[in-house]
Amino acid sequence: MALTIETESRIYHSLRAVSGITAHLVSLGFTIFVAILARPGSSLFSWHPFLMSLAFSFLMTEALLVFSPESSLLRSFSRKAKVRFHWALQLLVLLCALLGLAIISYNKYLNGKAHFVTWHGLTGLLTVLYASMQCTGGVVLLYPKLMKNWTLAKLKVYHATSGLVGYLLGCASLMLAMCSLWFTTTVTGLSWYLSMLCPILTSLVIMNQVSNAYLYRKRIQP
Repeated sequence: MALTIETESRIYHSLRAVSGITAHLVSLGFTIFVAILARPGSSLFSWHPFLMSLAFSFLMTEALLVFSPESSLLRSFSRKAKVRFHWALQLLVLLCALLGLAIISYNKYLNGKAHFVTWHGLTGLLTVLYASMQCTGGVVLLYPKLMKNWTLAKLKVYHATSGLVGYLLGCASLMLAMCSLWFTTTVTGLSWYLSMLCPILTSLVIMNQVSNAYLYRKRIQP
């Protein structure tokens, strides 16, 4: 028997809710897992993996999911409150990322090691720089009159799209970190593959959310 449109819609929104909940749990679980491995405070380096996983696995995931109608933790809050929460989380992301970058740079300096010579190092640097520019671009949404030739709807679409790129860069940096000597000597076998699956899963959920938001905005445009 064919499903009705209402039933299909209910199933669709239920699947999105489940995927959103999964993203919440996976991003938090991965960050806790890295924190246990790194034991922040045990060494100067230990703060780097903890801060970067906190920034790009947990905080940024939550900052983007806050606008999801099915899986936002602030579903009952106003749009204005969600925007403020998004801003606060993104600023925390940038703060953690800059601090994590500074720590690893200083740690390499103390140990006489070269800076940004690996794919992980280069991608991580690019991600932090991109996150800085993305936060700066977010100011335009607060003051849209600065961009007189752009409508607010278009600015939101471009901000969301560029934010997705930044999130994927963050996920790529995390995945490359899991190929580092520090991680591969500590995490092996099935645990390594499950760890690698975490940013892949959350990135798929975030891409689905952003693409659906774009299609919705495009559909309501005159």
